[in-house]
Amino acid sequence: MMKIRLIAPSDNVLMAAILRRSLEEFGLNIPGTAYFDESTDRLFESFQKERAAYFVAEENGVILGGAGIYPTEGLPDDTVELVKMYVSSAHRGRGVGKKLLLKAIEFAKSCGYQNIYLETMPELSAAVSAYIKLGFTSLDKPLGNTGHFSCTIWMLKELKRDV
Repeated sequence: MMKIRLIAPSDNVLMAAILRRSLEEFGLNIPGTAYFDESTDRLFESFQKERAAYFVAEENGVILGGAGIYPTEGLPDDTVELVKMYVSSAHRGRGVGKKLLLKAIEFAKSCGYQNIYLETMPELSAAVSAYIKLGFTSLDKPLGNTGHFSCTIWMLKELKRDV
C-alpha cells in the first residue's frame, strides 16, 4: 500500500536520483533547472525550515517520488512554492503525483498560505495537465527568486478556505 510521509535523511540519495533521472528522460538536465540545484542532494536538510515540508511516496519500502512546499525567497508572504515534484518513470500513471500534490496542498493550507506557485516546462506536459485539473492557472511571468531560469511555465493555485 502506498503511503505519503515526510522525507527522512536516508531518502536524500534516492530522491536526488529520481529527480535527475526524470529530468534526463525529458532532456531537461540543463542549467536553470532543479537538476543543478545544490539542495537536490540534501532535500531533507533543505526542508528543515518553518512552514516547509518535503513528502515522499513510498510503497513496500520503495520510494516512488516526492514533492515539496517551500517558502521561496521573493514570493509574497501568503504564497508558497510547490517544488521538486518528481515521480520515477516506473510509477507514473498510477496517481502517485496526484496524491503527493494533494498532500502538499493540504500542508500549505494548514500553514495558512493563500496561494501555491509553481514553475515547470512544456516538456512536462502530463504534469502541466495534472496541475490544471487541480486548479492551477497560468501566469504571464515568474514570481519570486527561484533561480530556475529555464522554466517557461508559471502557475498559481488559490487555496480556498474550507468553511
